[in-house]
Amino acid sequence: MAGMIHKEDIEKVRNAADLHEIVSATVALKPSGIGSYVGLCPFHDEKTPSFSVRPAMGVWHCFGCGRSGDVFKYVEEQENIDFREAVELLADRYHIELHYDKTGNAPETKGSKRTRLLEANEEAQRFFVAQLVTDEALPARKLLAGRDFSQTDCARFGCGYAPRGWDNLVRHLANKGFTQQEMLDAGLARQGQRGVYDYFRGRVTWPIRDSTGRTLGFGARKLYDDDQINAKYINTPDTQLYHKNQVLYGIDLAKKQIVDKRQVVIVEGYTDVMAMHLAGVDTAIATCGTAFGDEHAKIVRRLIADDSLGAVQLRGPLNVEGQQLSSRIVFTFDGDAAGQKAALHAFGLDSSFLTQTFVAVAPDNLDPCDLRIERGNDALCQLIANAKPLFDFVIDTAIDRFATTYTTGQMGAVKAVAPLIAQIRDESLWDLYARKVARRIGVELDVLRNEVRAARRQLRVRGDDAYAPKRRYEQSEREQRAPAPEQARRMEAANAQRQSFYRIQDPVFICEQQFMATLIQIPRAINPELFRALTVHCFQTPVFQTLFQAVEVAGGLPVESISQGLWLHNLTKAGGPMLSSAITELAVMPLPLLMPANATHNDEHGAPAAQPLREASAEERQYANQLLAKLLDVGYMRRIDATKHRMARTADTQEQIRLLSVITETEKERKDLQSRIFGGNIG
Repeated sequence: MAGMIHKEDIEKVRNAADLHEIVSATVALKPSGIGSYVGLCPFHDEKTPSFSVRPAMGVWHCFGCGRSGDVFKYVEEQENIDFREAVELLADRYHIELHYDKTGNAPETKGSKRTRLLEANEEAQRFFVAQLVTDEALPARKLLAGRDFSQTDCARFGCGYAPRGWDNLVRHLANKGFTQQEMLDAGLARQGQRGVYDYFRGRVTWPIRDSTGRTLGFGARKLYDDDQINAKYINTPDTQLYHKNQVLYGIDLAKKQIVDKRQVVIVEGYTDVMAMHLAGVDTAIATCGTAFGDEHAKIVRRLIADDSLGAVQLRGPLNVEGQQLSSRIVFTFDGDAAGQKAALHAFGLDSSFLTQTFVAVAPDNLDPCDLRIERGNDALCQLIANAKPLFDFVIDTAIDRFATTYTTGQMGAVKAVAPLIAQIRDESLWDLYARKVARRIGVELDVLRNEVRAARRQLRVRGDDAYAPKRRYEQSEREQRAPAPEQARRMEAANAQRQSFYRIQDPVFICEQQFMATLIQIPRAINPELFRALTVHCFQTPVFQTLFQAVEVAGGLPVESISQGLWLHNLTKAGGPMLSSAITELAVMPLPLLMPANATHNDEHGAPAAQPLREASAEERQYANQLLAKLLDVGYMRRIDATKHRMARTADTQEQIRLLSVITETEKERKDLQSRIFGGNIG
């Protein structure tokens, strides 16, 4: 079997992998300082961004949950795979051939299990698409054409056909080298008494992909009355790749538009997604065989940026010169009882979003696909443009059940709507809705307020203020452009407060923290002569003492030809698991410095990790020298203090004279160092 992957190949993959690109597949990243980006953490539930990415360093860190690592660690965590599989997955993505150490005489396996499942799904997709043009697939083509989808439209969305029969796909995949176990594990086949047979048979198929375009599974619609599976739609069963509560049909096509427009439209079926996109609503997605739930909400939240005006969170539509600027979630439901039930379910998820949710209900209870057929593309665009806030839709639906012209009807409406208003966590928002609803029902405001408060107590709703100022990690454009000394001091203090590895804030800690961050991020800014003068005794904070020793174990300052990613990897390896989180946190920490004008960039998101360590600017060297001077000054001070203690303990006059000269010489060195650095005489 295959042995370990060659280290040289691992470094090739590390250097080729674009961390910003990989993270952006699941998280909407926004600039936060020089060369740093933030977003909502994909590994824990949060509403304020604390997930920081530093592409130039090739590292990420979450200040909320504490997880961190390099590009391999991110893929491991995101895909739930081990290190070897992460390397192989990235190697496949960036077209890098891997070489393995040979162990024994067993044949080498081709790729990881997860990679093989992805390959099996991709081959199955090619098979289904090819089958759509066969004579047998005429009913499938008629169904799609009847939904007003052309051959080009079907190709765009990957529509295919699973032929009738027993094992058409199984035999095709076997001829391509896939084992029966791989087909079963991918959810493409099932085990029967007569052997392995196709799971999808005699149905129209749609590929269900992740945001990067990899096929994870399939959805399929019934075509024939004699289909042994009665369900109109079936989906791939849960597999290592496919989990129905974590996949969204159309996310591969809509992701970029969702991020750009900060809007997502959630529909109920595959043909509805197709109709929306063809009509120009290119942010449409759908769940696959299950209701929209918490896991889906987390995926959407990470792609939609929250709104802010200064430090104020904005919920709901914000219009400037007729253009909607705020993010929003739009659910499309039928107007029947089932649609109203789905709306109530979505209402329970509303607190999952910082942005406001809306409901779009088509006239005559038409679904989006039927609406497009009957009234054209413009009707779908208008449907989304005229969407109604979810709160209003659910509350109005509850009130409409009662005849509020009668006193009993008014009280019934109050009792029905109070628990709904009570679930609105924002204090100011629920009170506004209470006023609005009281006027509509025709009751005194206090009557409704009392019912809402009672419902809030019963439901144990915790009050919140959606419009309150939130802590942000982003810097303003002005701060990024011209960080003044005061702004630099604020950033240093903020870094000290935000770090998680040592809870203290004082000038000594701040100096040591900033120096270590500079050493990790811009090692060429460190003066080698001054660095050699440093000892572990120049540091007071235990974590930085240990980190300095790790730098020494890693060989001291790195050579100029080493890449950013490899320098950080070597340092993390030297520091071991105890220091890995602290190292990555320091690597993503913003420094109070301007990005040099000659710094290389990779597209829009900083220098790639494969680049050699860049040359430091004069400002960066000066900043590093000043930090070094402070640390060395502490070392001189401790030497002087220790020498004075030795003088006090000795009665030998000659020894006292010698120690006094040591103190004098040390004080002179201390003064000379300060003069050279703060006078700008050291480059």
